[in-house]
Amino acid sequence: MWFKNLQIYRLTAPWTLSSEQLEAALAPQAFAPCTSLDLQTQGWVSPRENGMLVHTVNRQMLLQLATEKKLLPSTVINQVTKARAAEIEEQQGFKPGRKQMKELKEQVTDELLPRAFSIQRSTRVWIDPVNGWLVIDAAGAAKADEVFKILLKSLETLPFAALRTERSPLSAMTDWLAADEAPAGFTVDQDTELRSTGEGKATVRYVRHTLEPEDVRRHIASGKQCTRLAMTWADRVSFVLTETLAVKRVAPLDVLKENADSSTQNEDERFDTDFALMTGELAKMVAELVEALGGEEQQKKAA
Repeated sequence: MWFKNLQIYRLTAPWTLSSEQLEAALAPQAFAPCTSLDLQTQGWVSPRENGMLVHTVNRQMLLQLATEKKLLPSTVINQVTKARAAEIEEQQGFKPGRKQMKELKEQVTDELLPRAFSIQRSTRVWIDPVNGWLVIDAAGAAKADEVFKILLKSLETLPFAALRTERSPLSAMTDWLAADEAPAGFTVDQDTELRSTGEGKATVRYVRHTLEPEDVRRHIASGKQCTRLAMTWADRVSFVLTETLAVKRVAPLDVLKENADSSTQNEDERFDTDFALMTGELAKMVAELVEALGGEEQQKKAA
């Protein structure tokens, strides 16, 4: 059940809501499937399909946002609308006007929606009150924004802020490659991306390829900077760090899989064990990654 991607946010104030209080706050925004007239719906669902919207293990909270979207391509709507407009033109002797076309398109959309197929996706959210993190399992910021939009409807305030470090990942990753030396506790793996800052945005990608220091330095000397870098933390977790401080392709390594309690028979117990292992390891990894990037910007300014 490991998160594959980490969009990381800092809790800006101590977390005071209990699981029960958060559950009550989320309940009005619980997920409901699309009706015949809905193009999309979003809401909270149970992460464990047990009816509870907040799943808690060792004070770590897990939420899950569900999104259902009707598959109704605009090309289909436009095609049917065009055919209807041709029929109206034949009947009334002149083309429908702009207002009539708008109403016709809305009518066609309403007629097609009940017959449209729908797809569902889920976005998981981890709240760590102990270490002060909120982490969203999303590849891009757009899906994280969806989570915050629904959270804002549930909570009076959002005590979260984007994580900012003293050093930008862009400069730090470039320096690590130029020096051929990873920060303490980390190793550099075989995937990376170097992009020029010039107009052409010339890009070099290494995929499962040994990074030769001289080749990499030559690219850096020509004006390229590292925008993505595959790394491993403590021989326990591999990931890709991006220039936006998003962490992608997170994967536990064999040493963690071997340490998992394989004797657990109950599915619920296994889920809780995996969640506890994930949150414990990732909390340490994120803390050390922030340290490798010079620490948190706000903390240093406040010191």
